[in-house]
Parts: sequence; C-alpha cells; structure tokens
Amino acid sequence: MIEMNSQKGFHCFKLLAFWISLTIISLVRCTPPEEHIKCSSSSSNTNCTVTNTYGSFPDRAVCRASQAMYPKTEEELVSIVANATFLKRKMKVATTTSHSIPKLMCPDGENGLVISTKFLNRTVSLDESAMTITVEPGMTLRQLINVCAKSGLTLPYSPYWWGLTVGGILGTGSHGSTLWGVGSAVHDYVVQLRIVTPASSNEGYAKVRTLRNGTDLELDAARVSLGVLGVISQVTLQLEPMFKRSLTYVARNDSDLGEQVTTFGRQHEFADFQWYPSQRKVQYRLDDRVPTDTKGDGFYDAMGFRSTPSLVVALLRSTEETEESLRDAVGRCANGAITTSLLETSRFGLTNDGSIFNKYPVVGYNNRLQSSGTCLDSPQDGLITACPWDPRIKGLYYFQTAVSISLSKVKDFIQDVQKLVSLNPMALCGVDLYNGFLMRYVTSSSAYLGKEEDGLDFDITYYRSKDPMAPRLYEDFIEEIEQMAFFKYDGLPHWGKNRNLAFVGAINKYKKVNEFLKVKQLYDPLGLFSSEWSDQILGLKDGITTMKPGCALEGLCICSQDAHCAPQKGYFCRPGKVYKDARVCTRSQS
Repeated sequence: MIEMNSQKGFHCFKLLAFWISLTIISLVRCTPPEEHIKCSSSSSNTNCTVTNTYGSFPDRAVCRASQAMYPKTEEELVSIVANATFLKRKMKVATTTSHSIPKLMCPDGENGLVISTKFLNRTVSLDESAMTITVEPGMTLRQLINVCAKSGLTLPYSPYWWGLTVGGILGTGSHGSTLWGVGSAVHDYVVQLRIVTPASSNEGYAKVRTLRNGTDLELDAARVSLGVLGVISQVTLQLEPMFKRSLTYVARNDSDLGEQVTTFGRQHEFADFQWYPSQRKVQYRLDDRVPTDTKGDGFYDAMGFRSTPSLVVALLRSTEETEESLRDAVGRCANGAITTSLLETSRFGLTNDGSIFNKYPVVGYNNRLQSSGTCLDSPQDGLITACPWDPRIKGLYYFQTAVSISLSKVKDFIQDVQKLVSLNPMALCGVDLYNGFLMRYVTSSSAYLGKEEDGLDFDITYYRSKDPMAPRLYEDFIEEIEQMAFFKYDGLPHWGKNRNLAFVGAINKYKKVNEFLKVKQLYDPLGLFSSEWSDQILGLKDGITTMKPGCALEGLCICSQDAHCAPQKGYFCRPGKVYKDARVCTRSQS
C-alpha cells in the first residue's frame, strides 16, 4: 500500500508540473508545426512524402507523391489542374495545417500530384451590407475569424480548433455546437463556391464552376466534398453582426445525462458537454448570446491547444506509457482525476479580460470565445515548446473516435455506455487525460454527405501506442463503445477523424449518396481526384478494413479471430459485455 501511494504521489507530481507549466506558458514562445509536405528536391518539389500534423495515418502507411505544387492564384490553379488532366495524372489537395486523420490528401500512383493551398489564403472580398465574405480555401479559421471581426461581423458557429483551413473544414464537414438557426456546420453557411474541376479538351482540360445557394443543386455535393470533386478556389460565407456571449461551466453528476442531452441544446444556443464517465461527472456548458452592451471582454485560450514545454509533454507521455506497460489502472485514474480537477480550477482556459479569471459568467465577443489554438501562432524557439501532439517531440499520440448519433437514439447510447462503465469504473479513466467525451450538437444538413438528422457528436480521444502490435489498457471497453456507436446506433463518422473501422458501411447511411456520386462522375469522370482510400469510404471499392494479425489493435478491422488481437500477450477476440454483437480484444483474466 505504501508503494502504491508513493507511485500515485509521483504521478501527481508529474501532472502538477505539467499544469503549472501551462499557467506560465504565455511567457514562452513556441515552435509552429513543421511543413507536412517534404520533397527531396526543394527546387522542383519532386519525390515527396505527405503526412498529417500528427505524423501518422490510421494504417501508418507512407503517403507519397511525385510532385507538390503551390498555386498562388486561381489562374495558376486552373493551369495546374488542366495540365494534370491532360496527362491523366492523379491529384489530391493538401491544406497548410493538415489536421485530418484519414488519408484524404494522398494521391494514387507513382505519378501522383499534391496541390497545396498554402498560398491560397487571402480575402477576396467582404461585403458589409450583405454580410458576406469571400475567401480562398487555404485561409485558416483564425484568419477568417479575425478578418470578419475587424468589420464587426462574425461566423456564428465554428470548430473549436482554429488551425483548420476553410477548404479543410468544407472537405470534412467540420462543425461547432448548436441546434439553433442554420446549424453548427460551417458548410451550411456557404452561399457561393468556386471549384476547379477537370474538363474536356474543348474546354481546355479544366474549368471553374461557380455554384450558388438556391440555384445550383450541385452545391450540396460540394459543401462536404471529401476532396474528390476538384479544388475549391473561393468560398463565400454568410455572416452575422458581431455579438456577445455569456459562458459558464457547471459540473453535475451524470446520472440523468441521457435525459438532459435531449433538451439542453434547445435551452442554450452554444451548449456542449465534457463527460467523464469514470468519474460519473459532466461539465455542462451554459453558453448564450447576450446584449452587446453587457460588460465583459472574455477570452477562451483552451488549455489543450496552448504551447507546452516539450520536456513536460514528454513527461506526460512517459507516464502514460509506464501506466500502459504496468497495467496501472489506479495510477491512470489518479492522473485522470487530477487532470480534470486542474482543468476545472483553471476554468478550461477562460479569462474575463484576456489574462485573469475572476468569476462566471465569462462574457465576451464571439470571435474571442468561439475557437482556440495559440500553439499554432508563435515564432520559432527550437522546439523548446510546441503543440502537445507535435511528432518532432515525444508528444501525445492518440486515436480519435468521432461519431454523431441522432437525438432520438442518443439517450439509449449514453445509458449503454453507463452500463458498461458500471462493470468497471476504472476502465475509461484514460479518456480523462484528454478531457473526456466532448459532446457537441449537430444539425441536419442539405449537404449530401452532411448530417442526416439533428444529433449529438461524441469526440473521444485516447492513448495510441507507438507499437502497432501493443494492446492498450482496457482497450475492449473503448472498442465496444466505438462499435456500439457506429453499428448499434447507426452513428455517422466525422470524415476527418476516426480509425478505419468507423467507415465500414458508413456511406450507406447517407440518403443522397447516389446524388453525390452523380456529381462526382460529372465533375471528374476520369477519377483524377479519387484515390483508393476515397473510393473505399465511398463504397466504390473494398478494403477499408484489413484482416491480418493484430489488425483490431489499430482499428484496421473488427476482430473475428484471436489472431486479430494479441493472443501472445493475453488479448483474445470476445463478444462485448453490453453490446453482445461487438467483437473486441479482451484481456484474459486466467
């Protein structure tokens, strides 16, 4: 017992060091993420490898391209697409920050071309009277928010991470949280879009298509495109006058969470939840518009998106790895409880004036509360500090399961998760280190690959081993929740997140997928913007999952035999504990 208490004390010390560092981080500069397109010849940008900001795709495959090109104007973009079409060359679009987890930007073939939107990041026009802004696709969310704010305008809802680009947001259907108004997805605020697609020889092998809201039905295909229709060159978004919000976090027991989620989103415009199932606790976000003369200049600098000393992140990662190797559930739960407590004490990064938190509610303008990501916006310091997941340091390395479940089914899903947790309350402590289950409201969309119904999106982040054959502590619990969400409750995957198994049969859940595929065939009949991966998730090819030894450990398959887990390490393929149709890698107790 003395040894265990000493161990818990050491864990506490390390985590306290981590969080203390975050309170002083504003005094330290950080290193922005590195370029994710790397070419052996810098002069011609040839023989390239492409990855995401996390340094790894779900199957750990290396994405290669023969060349990368960086257009600076729409005219240059048209020329690039035309030349590639003439040569029947496969193409893919890559964004500056590349935060998508699946291989959406990987071109097929040895002659594949990557088109970067790095320099397509400008404001084309801003119409204050119509309250619209037209931007290029490489503009980041932070740039967009700031440009709008200078004119007294705002995009009402947005993702919480400002490192995304406008093109990336549309390509994957990224969103904020609301059930109000038009909804939480950025793509539903698109009123016009210009997209460069392949064309016939008579048309010069490339053409610019202008799609307008209410006029061109094809816009509903392009709103969430997965990058398979062409290259977006301009996006026009509908804005609103700038407004203020009043935000308060309230901690409650999760006993009635299933009932609360069905009504809470109608009561508060920007409502969301941070759920810690192992602690039976939920942080409710009470967040609403208030009159613009309400006092307050609040700011949200989310703790997890700040620059962090590399040594501290390495310490945190080492702690996770040690707990995994020792199967130290007690230490993991202690660390999880400390993490959530310190987040609550720090008010999750909220301040009343940009520097100090005094009290709730935090009142501020929408542009200062809607999104965060200061670790992306700093000068070089030689990796003394970085974003916590930066692959150049010993940083956080994780999986993300992101699934939207309709409001008509979400109560039962939550109660099933609670039943599972009641069997072993320590089994989900690991997600507490990543702020639990983030739950955001999503609304039905006209987009062919948008949300089918109003629902609740669950973002679940959890430990990933650097060794793909290493099983995780209590991995069967997360696997059961994952399969339960997607298959028992027909959840829709976030296109920019998830492990491979999340996309099994997913495309068949979209009622207008055939309309999307018709537009795809019209815009790109040769499939030059398609890849093996995009064809798999669109149901045009098999191969989303791969049945091989250890495949279930990384979500590359749902296990059907013991070899798909890690039988040599005591993990066998077994039915789920609550969802009996699930097949999960369970550690034998014998």
